[in-house]
Amino acid sequence: MKIIKFILCLLFGIMFLNAGLDKFFHYNPAPKLTDAQMKVYAAFGEIGWLLPLVGAVEIIGGLLFIFPKTRALGAIVILPVMVGILSHNLFKDPSPTGIAIAGILFLINIGIIIDNREKYKALVS
Repeated sequence: MKIIKFILCLLFGIMFLNAGLDKFFHYNPAPKLTDAQMKVYAAFGEIGWLLPLVGAVEIIGGLLFIFPKTRALGAIVILPVMVGILSHNLFKDPSPTGIAIAGILFLINIGIIIDNREKYKALVS
């Protein structure tokens, strides 16, 4: 079970590290976007600081998520981005593939938060 958790966390972290780096270096090919998706992307472009901020959070959270010692912090750092990704896929771009991928990543994130709940007790007491 420990090796499965490590592999899931490694893949999760690498996915977010890749997504964050792509926001700065634009090396992944852009998918074909619908008109609604173009409007959302244009709105993000109007807020010049938003995509770099999300990219930085994805990079930091992804790196923290990979290593067991910092995984609990990484899970909390990446949670707001994960909620945004899941919300976007559920309400703005409801494709079955996008919802499935976002849902699985969200469950991994929540699972790691639950797994590390003892470390968070000082934050909420």
